[in-house]
Amino acid sequence: MFIRLCVALLGLNVLCQAQVRFNAGMFGVMEARQLGPGTMSGRITAIEGVNADEGKTLYIGTAGGGIWKSTNAGASYKSIFDKYCQSIGALAVNQKQPKIIYAGTGESNMRNSVSYGVGIYKSTDAGDNWKKIGLDSVEHISKICIHPENDNIIYVAAPGPLWSDSKHRGLYKSVNGGETWQQVFYINAATGCADIILDPKNPEHIIVSMWQFRRQPYSFNSGGPGSGLYKSTDGGKTFTEITKGLPEKPFGRIAIAMAPSDSRQMLAIVESKNTGLYRSSDGGETWQNQSASLNVCARPFYFSTLVFDPNDAQRVYRPAFQFAYSNDGGYSFSEASYDGGWVHSDMHALWINPKHTNIMYLGTDGGVYMSVDNGITWQFNHGLPVGQFYHVSYDLKTPYNIYGGLQDNGSWMAPSAAPGGIGNGNWNRVGGGDGFWTIPDADGKTVYSEYQGGNMYRVNLQNMKSEFIQPQKTSKEDKLRWNWNTPIVTGAKNPQHLYVGAQYLYVSNNQGRTWKRISGDLTTNDLKKQNQEESGGLSADNTSAENHCTIFTIAESPLDEHVIWVGTDDGNLQVSENGGTTWTNVSSAIARSGIAKQSWVSSIEPSHFNRNTVYATLENHMYGDFNTYLAVSTDLGKTWTRLSSPVFSGFAHKIKEDHVNRQLLFLGTESGLFATLDGGLNWFRMKNNIPEFALVRDLQIHPKTHDLIIGTHGRGVFILDDIRALRELNPEVWEKDFHLFTTEPLLLNNGPLGWGGPEISGAWSAGNPPAHPAITYYLKERLSTGKIEIELRDSLNRCIQTFPGTVRKGLNKIYWNLRETPPKVAAGSTKMDGAGFTAPMVLPGTYSVYIKVKDITYTGTVQCIEDTSNLDFTLTQRQRVYKSAHQLKTLFSSINSSIDSITVLQNSLKRDSVIFKKNKTAVAFYKDLQNLKSKLMATTKTSIFADEERLREKVSKLYSTFCEMESAPNETQLESIEDLKMEYKKLEQERDRIITQYLPKTQLIIKPGQKASP
Repeated sequence: MFIRLCVALLGLNVLCQAQVRFNAGMFGVMEARQLGPGTMSGRITAIEGVNADEGKTLYIGTAGGGIWKSTNAGASYKSIFDKYCQSIGALAVNQKQPKIIYAGTGESNMRNSVSYGVGIYKSTDAGDNWKKIGLDSVEHISKICIHPENDNIIYVAAPGPLWSDSKHRGLYKSVNGGETWQQVFYINAATGCADIILDPKNPEHIIVSMWQFRRQPYSFNSGGPGSGLYKSTDGGKTFTEITKGLPEKPFGRIAIAMAPSDSRQMLAIVESKNTGLYRSSDGGETWQNQSASLNVCARPFYFSTLVFDPNDAQRVYRPAFQFAYSNDGGYSFSEASYDGGWVHSDMHALWINPKHTNIMYLGTDGGVYMSVDNGITWQFNHGLPVGQFYHVSYDLKTPYNIYGGLQDNGSWMAPSAAPGGIGNGNWNRVGGGDGFWTIPDADGKTVYSEYQGGNMYRVNLQNMKSEFIQPQKTSKEDKLRWNWNTPIVTGAKNPQHLYVGAQYLYVSNNQGRTWKRISGDLTTNDLKKQNQEESGGLSADNTSAENHCTIFTIAESPLDEHVIWVGTDDGNLQVSENGGTTWTNVSSAIARSGIAKQSWVSSIEPSHFNRNTVYATLENHMYGDFNTYLAVSTDLGKTWTRLSSPVFSGFAHKIKEDHVNRQLLFLGTESGLFATLDGGLNWFRMKNNIPEFALVRDLQIHPKTHDLIIGTHGRGVFILDDIRALRELNPEVWEKDFHLFTTEPLLLNNGPLGWGGPEISGAWSAGNPPAHPAITYYLKERLSTGKIEIELRDSLNRCIQTFPGTVRKGLNKIYWNLRETPPKVAAGSTKMDGAGFTAPMVLPGTYSVYIKVKDITYTGTVQCIEDTSNLDFTLTQRQRVYKSAHQLKTLFSSINSSIDSITVLQNSLKRDSVIFKKNKTAVAFYKDLQNLKSKLMATTKTSIFADEERLREKVSKLYSTFCEMESAPNETQLESIEDLKMEYKKLEQERDRIITQYLPKTQLIIKPGQKASP
């Protein structure tokens, strides 16, 4: 017992040390690239503008991408909420003090994939900094209202938790700018506040809509006795229900709107057995039913936006499936034609500029649009990379492509690198609907895409033709149950295997042309959870989002194609060791590790190192449990150990094991990205240019480029380039004061051509990966004094390049451009000379690295290798180019040395201007030197570039050409070198003649008190 206790204490000590040692800042030098895209964006939940600056400043709230700000009316955006919860429900700008902004987290468009919030935040500096100010447990916030006369008074409508009963819902009020909150209206644990209106003429008059609702994994119910419309005439102290003219209860969600220009005019969309549009002309006291189109009344739980023109009570807008408007106060509505254009359907937010009401911004499932003509035509904002990926994958091409499916935006692919960077135009659609799994085939010409309900296609990338390949039920089978997010995957060991899952598992060996069923029903087949036709509550809503008792994840072992794992959405985890002939349900075993039995199996990761080892993530948020569930088994699921950490947050989506270092694991959750370097003992949150609480849905590690590919549900795709340094970190390394990591061979090339930046101003654009691997080192502690110097030497021990190192604690990266030190450039008439910015690329070989840290020098090597893919450039040709470049570099340096010596002489001659002007010999000497200099270099003063080409400019141009050359030089170029050498030789002779002629006669002027040198 004593030994066990000591071991336990030792393990706790190691754990504590590791937690202190590792944090995101130590790996901050590894910055992920955000690929976007911005071309289809994602769901927008809130839009607020600043009235005082004509609407130039905009704040955009998103479903899973945080808050974005524009200061140029939407031409471009920047993210301002990366450190906080990314699910935004509501925004409010204090128009009296527009630097004060409130952000309510937790989206309130209560679909199955909605994310939760953690309270309300406040900024007092226009979004630069934020502070949480309470309401931590309400989970979802639908609206924030600021009192128009007393801006310390704030109301928050909180629908509350989606998946469970809670007392933390209803209407909340603060009278001190959010410092404290009071729940001023509450119905019951199942009913929250969906909407609130303050009468701008009498802000003590408040109208609120209360909404009873509940989601379960297999159903949604909108409506109940708790729902209703209520009013207060005393600032929320008391409320009375409004019923006159409204339909018979029960109600569902109610969207309400009041005309700012005439607060007697109100509209409400009331979900009921006969959902309808209702109008009031007396401030909400009485209501009258209005006929309305399907679009106006459609899907009230999801479309809850209804907006009056700020200055015209007759003009009303209803964004829903489409954009509808009324010119008669809501008596009738018309749908916008978009004047032949297109606007993404599913609309959730609308802000109208109160000073110029023809200008408005519309938030949809596909991003933000701007109109300047009252909604007739719209322009898409291309700068919001808030796409909501469910899954990502990759191929093995160079550069490799990223594939993925997005919420309500189909399936797409894009290169991981492109000339000039990855812009919106590099993304191409390969599937429609709500995109989910998008998997490339091993043949490099085919991709499999899938949208909701198991609708899957084989897409030919050469002609973009697609074929429906979903397995069909036989006469002996039950109706197939396809998850909203149906898995379609290729085998990790045998890529010819294509798997899909309903309640049964199917496999195809011919790209989905035929299928073989290899299992029975692998789910619980609970009939009580299979009544999706009844889902929706008062408004039927059966989109396959509530399909249940289905397969949710499939994984083939990378070591044995006969070992197949299947996880379901109702808690089953099944394994087969014989290619699907028989199955073992290990769900009871994993439940014994402390995980709720009904939890969804969100991902399965069979180990790359041991056939019997497997990792699994499970999540139980649809039962109100947001804990992070991760477990590992080393005996094919017979027993499990739960892996946990105090740094975890959010329910788990994906676990990924590195295929090189079994100790390196990555975990994606609804609230961030985490990593461990010791097999799961100790974890740290990864930031790395990724929002701290990003909704990380999928993770992949590319086997060739060693990149971590990160699919987020709200911030698009990130790539963390080259994670090899993390692989090399181990206890031996992190105990050292300094460690130089192995640098992978550096391929000698210039990288791809292309200019960076977006296709249009403000559009999203991502940079390319570094052209070459970095020289990476680890510092146990940051250097508080001193510096780090790095020197590179060739095989002859000649120093070819030096540069300073960084001194941060943790990882440090230095990128070498594979070139030697550029030559020095003498001062001249221009500010730019290409030769001074470049140098010859080194030859293939081994180079020594010397890193001096204070008084200690550490050594290592880097290998530079030939780029064999360039068939136009042999090693012999490279050596010839290198030799020629060095000849030109020497010539260039000699020219600049001559120019410098001439300048020194001229400055000496004019040291005393009075004596100089009186000495005709000195003046003639100066003029001849100046004439010589004008032959050596451009001397006419210009701002940047030379207006004239002299010897130095000709040498510079040819030298730069040879430095960038990646093919054999032509004879003309080689001859030019000799011509330039000869030209310089003649000028050298002229220089010597001039000095011999004048120097003895002017030496007393140059050096007063001294005799002339012989």
